[in-house]
Amino acid sequence: MDNRLTVARRELASLRSEKTIVLAILIQLLIAAFSSFLAVGLVSMYDPGSVSDGFVVSFGVTGNATEDVNHVLGTDSSWQAVQYPSQRAAMGDFRDGKIQAILHVDRTADGSVRVDAIAPDGNIRTTLVVTQIKKVLGQLERTERDRLSYRLERSPVAQVPESGASPYFGFTYTVLVPLLMFLPVFISGSITVDTISEEFERGTLELLRVTPLTDVDIVDGKLLAMGMLAPLQAGAWLLLLSFNGTSVSNPLEIISLVAGCSVAVVALGATLALRFRDRKRAQFLFSMALLVVFSATYFLPEAPANSVAKLAIGSPTPLTHAVVVVYPLCSLVGYALVRRAIGGSHLLTTA
Repeated sequence: MDNRLTVARRELASLRSEKTIVLAILIQLLIAAFSSFLAVGLVSMYDPGSVSDGFVVSFGVTGNATEDVNHVLGTDSSWQAVQYPSQRAAMGDFRDGKIQAILHVDRTADGSVRVDAIAPDGNIRTTLVVTQIKKVLGQLERTERDRLSYRLERSPVAQVPESGASPYFGFTYTVLVPLLMFLPVFISGSITVDTISEEFERGTLELLRVTPLTDVDIVDGKLLAMGMLAPLQAGAWLLLLSFNGTSVSNPLEIISLVAGCSVAVVALGATLALRFRDRKRAQFLFSMALLVVFSATYFLPEAPANSVAKLAIGSPTPLTHAVVVVYPLCSLVGYALVRRAIGGSHLLTTA
């Protein structure tokens, strides 16, 4: 065990010279330390409509069904309807910046409504305007459905009522926390590929022949260093989030899940590095495999990111607790594959 700890300390010490890795950790540290402040700007990209409070959009309305749209626009104080006799007349004020969007609404012969929407191009407000246009059209659609409901022969399934939850809450627990938990996992796996494949490429394994280290000691030491890096970072990020006003429930279970995923991902990287020995090829295969595996988890009854979100907000299900147990078990399978790869690679024999 002492030999493995020696290798692990060597690997952790060498990380200080990797500027890319240090920069990635510092970026995560910045996000965790200033999450409440950064969330305001990040939510504007995650949910642009959430930052549109107080922003009034003036719609130029034209066409033969303007009354229907004017009724919808009158239901929200952030919408303002400006009537125009023609679309050409509205375009003049649109180019001058007097209105932010144009809605040309015509009712066709079959009674349906056709809407042509025009939004600014390349303007800083474009995203907010487009978001408001989508809301207007959605409200118009619901109005039309209600108006024509008498034609239905069967009762439709009731719509799910809109939630009044804060977008900041949703972003923090479904995006920010899972991102901070799993980004260190991916980085640890990538470092593992580099540290093992570079030993082959640089020929430094020859130096280890004069030491009492075995193949297992070398690889286990590298896995130990990289495997514990992610859960340590996860614990630090959770601590910073709590200091910053973001309450996270079940931190121990979250760290346990991250540890299981970390060992599994690190084992994947080690297996590929031992098998191919070439850094570029191993990194490419690791990236592709990680992308496929992580995407495939969303077909499971509960993806790891969803489990972290449920644990963080304090509403885990029995399945969530089961997931926390399953991933560490998967990591043991990954470690077994690494042991098999060690036996088949003749680690201390350079090619």
